[in-house]
Amino acid sequence: MGVTYRRIATEEAFAPAELLDCYRRMLHDGRGDKGFQSLWGFYLGSAAERPRAVVRRLADLGAERIADMDAAGIDHQVLALTAPGTNVLDAVTARSMATLANDVAAQAVRDHPDRFTALAAVAWQEPDSAVAELERAVSRLGMCGVIANSHVQGRYLDDQRFWPVLEAAERLDVPVYLHPNTPNDRMVEPLHEAGLDGAIYGFAVETGMHLLRIITSGVFDRFPRLKLVVGHLGEALPFWLPRIDHFHAAQVASGRYPAMKALQLRPSDYLRRNVWYTTSGMAWQPGIMFVRDVVGADRVLYAMDYPYQYVADEVRHQDELPLDAAELREFFEGIATRLFHLTV
Repeated sequence: MGVTYRRIATEEAFAPAELLDCYRRMLHDGRGDKGFQSLWGFYLGSAAERPRAVVRRLADLGAERIADMDAAGIDHQVLALTAPGTNVLDAVTARSMATLANDVAAQAVRDHPDRFTALAAVAWQEPDSAVAELERAVSRLGMCGVIANSHVQGRYLDDQRFWPVLEAAERLDVPVYLHPNTPNDRMVEPLHEAGLDGAIYGFAVETGMHLLRIITSGVFDRFPRLKLVVGHLGEALPFWLPRIDHFHAAQVASGRYPAMKALQLRPSDYLRRNVWYTTSGMAWQPGIMFVRDVVGADRVLYAMDYPYQYVADEVRHQDELPLDAAELREFFEGIATRLFHLTV
């Protein structure tokens, strides 16, 4: 029997050539935190085949990317500005780079409307301009969400200065995609010295913590209809649900931390109500089935993590998940279509 669903990949990175050139200048001048220097010093400085291929594919929104999609069996990509996106830039540069990235992505969508949609980039450093750019990207460019490449020079989205952007996302009914960044300088050192600061573990440490900060700060009490998407099957948080609930309650009762206040719901309730989980970089059947079981099958959807973890055969392996035809359609197509309001 042939496949009866469209495979939509929902965490697929791109980078305009201008952003990559900006990163090169930062590396040359020694700007950016240690995580940025480590990650992008490797991708833009290494002569090895893989990093060179990743950089080339990031900048391609045409023939090579579509050929890779066809080889893997991907029908559609949701494009997002690669990490750390605009977050490492000064505010003026971040604002102009977000506008440029959105215009580049929107052109790719116009050129290939059946193959691409895109998340908006914004300058989180300037929340007012970020709101304006998000509104432009959604209402005029047809973008389907906003990318948040985790911390903004060590500041997290539990900081109320960023909440106008979250309010705008809730009002526009578009999701915020919380994507990893390398740990900031206050937490990166023990990870970096062991070679663990990137995708192998540091991303999960940094982004899982960020998601918990968002929850425990009361963001979802303030914005109950806010939709947040996180990759890599939730950066291990679904495995921790009972422990998180237990110690959150204990710490609230003890008054040990001023920042740890009572919430309307348990942390795990927000992880089931406000958060969706993609399989980016985690094409692992036991993990996928576990997360479906503990947060709900309607919360788990497909992503590849192109081009960083491009493995053509992974799609076929996920076609073989122990799910019936209707469940596979939801996993690959239905959830993404509703969450991102896709019309393709």
